[in-house]
Amino acid sequence: MSTPKIAELQSRLAALEEENAVLRGGLPVSGPGSPAPARRRRTWGRTLLATVLITLGALLAPVAVVATWTHVQLTDTERFVNGFAPLADDPAVQSVVTTQVVAVIGEQIDIPALTSDVIDGIIDLGTGERATRALELLKGPAAEGVQSLVTTVVTRFVESDAFADVWASALRVTHAQVTGALQNDPSAAVTLGEGGTIGIQLAPIIDRVKEVLVDQGIGFASSIPAVDRTVVVATSDALPTVQLAYGLAVAAGLWLPWVAIALLIAGALVAHRRSVATIVSALALAASMLILIAGFAVGRVFFDAAMRSGPIPADAAGVMYETLAGPMRDTAVAVLVLAVAVAVVTWFSGPYGVPRRLRAAAQAGAARLRAGMARHGVTAGRAGRWLHAQHTLLRVVIAAVGAAVVLLVRPLTPGLVVWTVVLAAIVIMILEIVEIPPDESRAVVPDADVLVAERSEA
Repeated sequence: MSTPKIAELQSRLAALEEENAVLRGGLPVSGPGSPAPARRRRTWGRTLLATVLITLGALLAPVAVVATWTHVQLTDTERFVNGFAPLADDPAVQSVVTTQVVAVIGEQIDIPALTSDVIDGIIDLGTGERATRALELLKGPAAEGVQSLVTTVVTRFVESDAFADVWASALRVTHAQVTGALQNDPSAAVTLGEGGTIGIQLAPIIDRVKEVLVDQGIGFASSIPAVDRTVVVATSDALPTVQLAYGLAVAAGLWLPWVAIALLIAGALVAHRRSVATIVSALALAASMLILIAGFAVGRVFFDAAMRSGPIPADAAGVMYETLAGPMRDTAVAVLVLAVAVAVVTWFSGPYGVPRRLRAAAQAGAARLRAGMARHGVTAGRAGRWLHAQHTLLRVVIAAVGAAVVLLVRPLTPGLVVWTVVLAAIVIMILEIVEIPPDESRAVVPDADVLVAERSEA
């Protein structure tokens, strides 16, 4: 080889070594034909886009939880009734309703005047002096007795199954109560006033109490007129804002959850390192759910503080808050558990040192178990080899079924998420044991079809 060519090769080798040193130092490489800068720019752009998508998805997730709950409550009659019907059995709510119903009856009928008129009528029929004095003394106790009877009848009714039936029937018939509340419908059982008040309509309850009083022999109860009365159970200056927020949540209840999920998935797919992005997406979703759960806890504190000056006891107000916020909090906990499960599963299946060693140990254990079963003549044979050939497809199917269960089954609960993950893991473990890799095919006991084929050839 000529000297110029050797010199040229040495020069090119030195340039390559210099370029290699620069690359190892993490500095940008200059020079024509080097693809590194463009590749880094593309990677940086994908990372930025993935970050934006994941952040948007995580921010929308809490709003999607509230929107989904609101939409379900306004569209599913039975779930709406099942959610609010238990309020009729709560002692705090029963006490509030009893007090208000008795007060309304007392306002509509002057029981002391009524009993006084009855006794005066008896006196006018002609009674002796001693009898008249006795009847005059009975006016007060008689009025108190009638009032006590009314209170007892109302209390027993409110604590009975009949009241629970009336309550549930009213909820079912006026299923649009929350919609009416948001739209200030006066016929709704629950109303939101312009001054930031939450109220319960007493008209259907009083009508039923009037029937019970008449059946108990208290005839004057039939003169109780139709009452348009709302029991104010909560007051908050923030309710008009909440009313507007709920209206927006209802409108977005159908599509917002899917948008949040799509953004998180898109962020994971766009990223340069998809396994890492998937874990980040799951952890971001978990963090947003933690913030939402903490928000419900803080909201309860502010709600209790606002109720201290409200018209009803704090325990009754707390029951109503739990009825409203409890299902959303439970959904947030379920999504939190799901996000953590996705992060763990993605990490376990990712290209990292610890997961690789764990998977290798699991596969080695499954291989030893298969070998032990084969020595006893237990093997999946052709089915096992086919299952191994469909290894990736079967895992995708299992993941798709688990995702469908979590996305479509309602209500979403932590138990549903945990059991879905556990059952999927059990199915995968069974497949790992049953599948027969090609390198084990000669070591296992042949199945019946193989034996028949071999005998026929012989």
